[in-house]
Amino acid sequence: MSFCQTFSRRTMLAASAASIAASLLPLHASAQSGTVKFILPNATGSGVDAITRAAQPALAKALNASVVVENQPGAGGVVGLQSLARSAPDGNTLSVVSNNVVIFPSVLKSLPFDMPGDFTPIAVVGATPMVLVVNPAKVPAANSREFIALLKSKPGALNFASGGNGTILHLATELFLDEAGVSAKHIPYKGVGPMVTDLIGGQVDFGTAALPSVQAHIKSGALRAIGVLTAQRTPAAPDIPTFAEQGLSNFSVEAWFAVIGPKGMNAASVKKAHEAVVAAFGDPAVKEAMAKQGNTINIGTSEQAQAAFRRELAKYAALVKKVGLEPQ
Repeated sequence: MSFCQTFSRRTMLAASAASIAASLLPLHASAQSGTVKFILPNATGSGVDAITRAAQPALAKALNASVVVENQPGAGGVVGLQSLARSAPDGNTLSVVSNNVVIFPSVLKSLPFDMPGDFTPIAVVGATPMVLVVNPAKVPAANSREFIALLKSKPGALNFASGGNGTILHLATELFLDEAGVSAKHIPYKGVGPMVTDLIGGQVDFGTAALPSVQAHIKSGALRAIGVLTAQRTPAAPDIPTFAEQGLSNFSVEAWFAVIGPKGMNAASVKKAHEAVVAAFGDPAVKEAMAKQGNTINIGTSEQAQAAFRRELAKYAALVKKVGLEPQ
């Protein structure tokens, strides 16, 4: 064999080895130093924001990647969801969402995406308690009976805040008003943060919020809790009574949260994301944070999540019709 032939063969082998190493390097680097972005269609200070940020370090560990939380509020959550729908389905862009996402199709005339068709439900993670709160300087009522009596004495005079038209916070309050047989004026906000700020400032009289987003303000006395919307009292705030025990026996509204990705994620990406969610919310520090916030964790499979989204779409369509909300 000539020198030229030997050199050529060795060169080819070396080049092949280098090529293989180069092809493996990005995968290794990605596993060690990649970034997974969680787009939240909610403002900072919302219940979903509190949940995601509490789980962020554990999610990073489970995914073996940097986890970035990016709030993209607007139009009650439509802006952030549209951004997620347009993302590559590679598992590097995910979202934690509330059940707002299954209410939108019933309350908005048009959406820039199909729910759930343009998304991949990965897991329904759990539920978070909601609480109806009032500004104590503007609303003297201390409990549900007093509050309902006040609303009846001033039909349509009081106003209530929500995180946006068609959100679970909006619908929950409308369901309360319907059950109590009273009326009030709706003031939608571009997110929970501005809503809570104006509730404390007295620009609005009352509103429904996820417990984690107002818990500190209830403890400080800046807001007064009238009742939790759960069927039973929550261990995170055992002194706040349910509406059921205050006379509205059939009234309770659940707020659940889930992890979703864009449409088209392959089975491997869904499996990886689901396993990371299970690991993260099983982390002792995250479990403690969830308990303090009052969240109940019960993670289902991705198949169960897909079925739940379609079931909940029908459920909330019926509730929207019940309270007479007109699509906007």
